[in-house]
Amino acid sequence: MNPSSISQIQQIGTGVAFILFPLIFVFAFSMHPGLLKPRLLKPAEIIRRARGNKMLQFGHALVLLCTALLIVPAAHFLSILNQGSAGWFGLIGAALAVLGAIILAADKGALCLTMSALDTLPEEKFSAMMPGLLAMFSKKGWMILLWGIVLLPLGFAIQTLGLMQIGALTPWQNILFLIGVLLVGTPDGVEVVNLSASIMMAIAMIPYGLQLIATAF
Repeated sequence: MNPSSISQIQQIGTGVAFILFPLIFVFAFSMHPGLLKPRLLKPAEIIRRARGNKMLQFGHALVLLCTALLIVPAAHFLSILNQGSAGWFGLIGAALAVLGAIILAADKGALCLTMSALDTLPEEKFSAMMPGLLAMFSKKGWMILLWGIVLLPLGFAIQTLGLMQIGALTPWQNILFLIGVLLVGTPDGVEVVNLSASIMMAIAMIPYGLQLIATAF
């Protein structure tokens, strides 16, 4: 393959990533029960909510896979910002976003996919494991590192500020994406906020992804 074909494929792939990642977030957050009854949940309530909820676990599995897609926009914004006067926004934001994406993958693997395995246990055995599950979902020990998930929206927010500075995106895209990334990490139990944030990101980024695909040809 010649360099132009490789560049074309890369641009199409980047555009697809911009389309898919917010759609996956919209789907995953829409699978949470109690969307219209928001309230902060305790660890035990989070565990019980996930018990036997196959669609919720499927959404979590998709988010785990989506972490790879999140690295693509971070790298793309880094390349754009490196060409202007906001290079530090791109570098710092990309570093934080990629690290946050890795921690998001760890979070979904440790706290979410395990629940699908525990669904194979009868209730009495599951109940006997509750002390250990509570320690996990309360982020005891090294699980405290999972709080680093906040680096993901923080990194993208920093990059968005850089994009605003150089005018790489339209003002409405910048504003919607910035609000979306800042709200998408809202704690468990208030997923209606996360869902709204994901919709904002989708509105902002899907046209950008389509534009990347269209200009690749």
